Amino acid sequence: MTQCQHASGQKMRRILTKIFASIQTQRNLKPAVHQSFCSAKLVHSDSAIKIIMEPKLYQPPPEVRGMTSLNKDAFTQTITVPAIRVPIGVLNKVAKSLKKSTIQRPGVQRVVQDKEGSGDFRLILLDPHRVSSVSSFSEAETEALRSFSVAEELQDFELKLTYDNLKSEEVLEAVLPQGQDVTSGFSRVGHIAHMNLRDHQLPYKNLIGQVIMDKNPGVTCVVNKTNIIDSTYRNFKMELLAGEENMVAKVKENGVTYEFDFSRVYWNPRLSTEHQRVVQLVKRGDTVFDVFAGVGPFAIPAARLGANVLANDLNPESYKWLQHNCKLNKVERKVRTFNLDGRAFIRGPFKQELHSLLQGEAGVHVVMNLPALALEFLDAFRGLLQPETTCELNLPTVHCYAFSKEEDPEADVVERASCSLGFPLENKCSVHFVRNVAPNKDMMCVRFTIPKEVLFCSYEENTESSEEPASKRQKCDDST
Repeated sequence: MTQCQHASGQKMRRILTKIFASIQTQRNLKPAVHQSFCSAKLVHSDSAIKIIMEPKLYQPPPEVRGMTSLNKDAFTQTITVPAIRVPIGVLNKVAKSLKKSTIQRPGVQRVVQDKEGSGDFRLILLDPHRVSSVSSFSEAETEALRSFSVAEELQDFELKLTYDNLKSEEVLEAVLPQGQDVTSGFSRVGHIAHMNLRDHQLPYKNLIGQVIMDKNPGVTCVVNKTNIIDSTYRNFKMELLAGEENMVAKVKENGVTYEFDFSRVYWNPRLSTEHQRVVQLVKRGDTVFDVFAGVGPFAIPAARLGANVLANDLNPESYKWLQHNCKLNKVERKVRTFNLDGRAFIRGPFKQELHSLLQGEAGVHVVMNLPALALEFLDAFRGLLQPETTCELNLPTVHCYAFSKEEDPEADVVERASCSLGFPLENKCSVHFVRNVAPNKDMMCVRFTIPKEVLFCSYEENTESSEEPASKRQKCDDST
């Protein structure tokens, strides 16, 4: 894909994001939509996007609106659904034939006792929005009923729905004020559900936490972020909404197991594909320098593939769990760990190893996954070594991550990387789109070979502290 095509694609994606945001806003301004308890379905055509309203099976009692302390009994409701009477002998075959028309609710049995008939029959409960009469059945379903000698007659069944039969979004939509965004989305990190609630949801935060925990098996702890990631160590303060206050999570990503204290280190489950993409570029015998290693999502898989790894992180907690995870995955002999500032790591361990690696043939990779600041560390490569007479050198490949809010994020990160590196990278690098982290904010990865002109240039080291400037730490947020 050319740079022009990529920029065009980025612009189109942003336009579509704004369109859908506008549609959502319009929906939120129409109370009638909520009062009819309908769900919206977007239908795309060549000329327009239409919203088609679908009736909902469950219409919550009005008294649950505004509830801040969860009362599960208040959600109980009896509804009438259609059912068809089926002989036990052909029950399984008929149920399979009518699978698309049967009722689909959490914890609701689709086959029940026929209380008014004999013990030789059962009732199959049907979805009232799909089946209102026998003529609602498809040709295939009608043929199946006739072949199994099932009477084509429907009867009403009184079905009791409780809190346990509701989906999380149904509960939250019933509780939160009409016209406001309802969210049941969260990031799953082991047994922890991590939410990012908006201001209008905060009065209901504990109820929301309880609902998320109830409706998602395996979640025993729900937390909410209370501020952006503004510390040197990329962790953020969080409050417990529901469940146990156990922040030590165990996750598995791309076949590798990690353990860490989620409240004290950085971990993003949305980056698993990116971790795998970069690691697949590494070959056995290569050397990998992970400048901002975190708990090891790049370093450990690379070591498992047979690479020699030097992994660094400034956060003492990340450093501790990095070492722990190396042992957990039995690669502690292949990974050397460091607890240094990124610039100090480049001008220390990286510089010490680089001279010999330049003379070799195995690949050398430098991973810099600190999107809010990593580009600013590229100047650490300038003048790193004394001038060499060797013509052919095995120069390192850098994978550097960055955020961009520009219309052309690819051009933006290349320009900023060139500025920090002190060398033009246009047409000398590749840029990979990682993900859209927020409206008009993209995460990108720029990949390039460190030019000889950079490594061997005459460059005076900055005399300022090697730590990130305090004013720039505020740029780090949870979007990474």
